[in-house]
Amino acid sequence: MIITKENLSQLAWDKVDNLIPCIVQDIHTGVVQMLGYMNQEALEQTLDSGKVTFFSRTKQRLWMKGESSNNTLDLHQISTDCDKDTLLALVTPNGPTCHLGTNSCWNDEGDPELAFLGKLNRLLGERKNADPESSYTAKLYAKGIKRIAQKVGEEGVETALAATVHDKEELKNESADLLYHLLVLLHASDVKFEDVIGLLKERHK
Repeated sequence: MIITKENLSQLAWDKVDNLIPCIVQDIHTGVVQMLGYMNQEALEQTLDSGKVTFFSRTKQRLWMKGESSNNTLDLHQISTDCDKDTLLALVTPNGPTCHLGTNSCWNDEGDPELAFLGKLNRLLGERKNADPESSYTAKLYAKGIKRIAQKVGEEGVETALAATVHDKEELKNESADLLYHLLVLLHASDVKFEDVIGLLKERHK
C-alpha cells in the first residue's frame, strides 16, 4: 500500500509501539541505504516536506536525515509491507547516506550486481557539463550528439559481429562499450534512462 496522509491510520502503530521501522532504498540503483524509525509525526513531516524524516531514539526528537550534513534523502514514494508494520521509502540520496561517509550503511557490500548500472548512469550524468579534459566521458559530451551516436552505431555493429562469430569474451567487451555509449547518448539527448526502463515495463505488461 502506498502511504498518503489519508491512510496513515491503517498502519499497525500499536503493534510497533508507535515507532515503525523504515527501510530506505535508492530508487535509481535499488541499493538499500539505511534503516530508521518513524513515529506518526515523522511520517507526516516526510510526506509534507518530501525529505525523509525519522524519530531519533537517542535524541528523542524528530530528525531530518541530512539536517546537519546536507546529505538529505528526497522522497519519491513510501509504502508499507503486507503486515503494515514496516515501511519502504524510495529516495534519491543527495550525497553519502551513512554518517561514516559511505553511500550506504552497508558500505556497498550488499549491492546487487545491477545496482552498478544505476550508479554508472548517475556518474555519467554528473560529467555532462564537466571540463572536457577531465575525463573521456566529458570529452565525448563536448564532441556532440552526432559523434556520440556514431560511437553507439559502431559499438552496436561490433557487438553483433562478436556474437555472430561466437566470441564470448569479445561479446562481453563490446556489450560493455555499447551500454556505456548508449547511456552517454541518452544523457546528451536529455532522455532519462528511467523513462526507457518505464517503457520496457509497460511493454512487459
